[in-house]
Parts: sequence; C-alpha cells; structure tokens
Amino acid sequence: MQTAEPPQNSQQLMVQSSGSLSFNSNLSKEDEEMSRSALSTFRAKEEEIERKKMEVREKVQAQLGRVEEETKRLATIREELEALADPMRKEVASVRKKIDAVNKELKPLGHTCQKKEKEYKEALEAFNEKNKEKVQLITRLMELVGESERLRMKKLEELSKNIDSLQ
Repeated sequence: MQTAEPPQNSQQLMVQSSGSLSFNSNLSKEDEEMSRSALSTFRAKEEEIERKKMEVREKVQAQLGRVEEETKRLATIREELEALADPMRKEVASVRKKIDAVNKELKPLGHTCQKKEKEYKEALEAFNEKNKEKVQLITRLMELVGESERLRMKKLEELSKNIDSLQ
C-alpha cells in the first residue's frame, strides 16, 4: 500500500500543484489585465487632464492677449490725451506765471494807489474846506463892502444935504 499511496500522493500533489499553477497563471493574467486596464484608465485620465490643462492655458493666453491689446489701446489713448493737453498746458502755465508776476507788481501799486487816494481825498477835503471858507469870507467881504458903500453913500448924501443946506 505504501507503493500505491505514494503515487496517489504524488498525483494529488501534481493535481494540487497544477491546479494552483493554473490558478496562479489565471490570477496573474487577471492581475495583468487589471493592471493594463488601470494603466489605460490612468493614461486616459492623464491625457484628459493634460488636454484640459492645455485648454485652460490657451484661454489664459487669449485673455493675456486681450489684456495686452487693451493696455496698448489705453496707453495710446493716454498719449493722445497728453499730446492734446501738453501745448495748452505749457501756454497756460506761462500765462499763469505772468499773472502771478503782475499780481506781485500790483500789490504794492495798489497800496500806493490807496495811500495816494487817501492823501488825495484828504487834500481835496482840505481844499474844499478852504474854498468854502474863502466863499464865506468873500460873502462876508461883499456884505461889508455893500454895507460900507451904503454907509458911505448915506454919509455922502448927508454931507451933500449939509452942503446943499448951507448954500
């Protein structure tokens, strides 16, 4: 029996080992297939990510292009505005400087003018007062001369009457 058993055992071992060998080879093929499938899925995902990354990069580049165009356009507009304002600004600044210089000259002249006007008013007032006083004196003189003439005429008439009465 011992001789019969060993072949059975060896056959069992063979069946067991061939079964496990075929199972192992089946497993490794399934593993390999799963690995291929996972790898192809991973590659597909990587390609999709790369494609989306490129799309985003293209959109960013397009936006940057538009921003650059707008920046250039704004710079051109700014230059045009400065070119328009520049000649006027220089002329305006020149005129303003002249106005400031004239204002500096006018200030003391204004003070002098006010001082002279004050002196003129005082002199005119003094002149008018003296003129008024002169008119009063002339009026008084006229009254006195008139009175003197009347008195003299009266005296002359009296003397004339005295002379006439003497004759």
